Amino acid sequence: MTTSSAHTVRLNARKNDITFTSGLAPTYLQANLICLPSRYAQDFRLLCQRNPVPCPLLAESKSAGSFTELKSWMANITDSAIACDLDLRTDIPRYMVYKDSILVKFQCKDINEDWTEDHVGFLIGCSYSFENALAIAGLPPRHTIMKRNVPMYRTNIPLCPAGVFTGGTFVVSMRPYTLDQIDDVRSVTRPYVGTHGEPIAWGWDAVRALGIKNIDSPEWGDAPLTVDGKPFGLKTEENVVPVFWGCGVTPQEAVMRANLQGVVMAHAPGHMLVMDVKEDEVLDPN
Repeated sequence: MTTSSAHTVRLNARKNDITFTSGLAPTYLQANLICLPSRYAQDFRLLCQRNPVPCPLLAESKSAGSFTELKSWMANITDSAIACDLDLRTDIPRYMVYKDSILVKFQCKDINEDWTEDHVGFLIGCSYSFENALAIAGLPPRHTIMKRNVPMYRTNIPLCPAGVFTGGTFVVSMRPYTLDQIDDVRSVTRPYVGTHGEPIAWGWDAVRALGIKNIDSPEWGDAPLTVDGKPFGLKTEENVVPVFWGCGVTPQEAVMRANLQGVVMAHAPGHMLVMDVKEDEVLDPN
């Protein structure tokens, strides 16, 4: 059995010994989780295919009810290589549970009582997976240095609808960078197409264009700060601007907008499943 740092993170999550996964098991892919009643699985699959930037589909339950065996949607990655000794119900630090589209459990430690033989789990790419590459390039995301959760925002960018999933919009994550760093940030993250790829927007004008009402009040994650701990929205840092990426919270938002019936489970934002797949195994060389 593997003794990789990714496996160790999963075991620690199972024992409730960790919370946020940003920065854990560097070089290993991290994934968002969403678990749906099987009657919605095909529509969700189609939603991911039509919206690959915010919803890059990495894997799903091999069959309805399976929380240990997954089918890979990643090129050149076999099913067995995704994650050994896996349990989708316990191997993420914190979960969210919705019943008839209403949040009923917030950051619970497992979903053992909520999972049924009718549920299908889906793994969606996470932007945490390129943060190690940014750090190696001398561009570490600020929230990782400050040991905070990345800020995430609801936007006005519509998703391409699929079946029951209509009315959803992009969710974006934000990392501040200076204007002269943006080209390098784009180059570093561009190959990570399975984990949202390069930024979709940047600059203070983008805040308004994306429909973000207050940069200091993200819908998920921690509020962004300047390097000296002041509210980021005060714009006190010369040439530092917000940079936005597609975010794997988008599928959760799409599920809530769809008013699905039954029990839906997901990761709590910032608490991911760490896979045995290495980042460089799924990079797009183009």
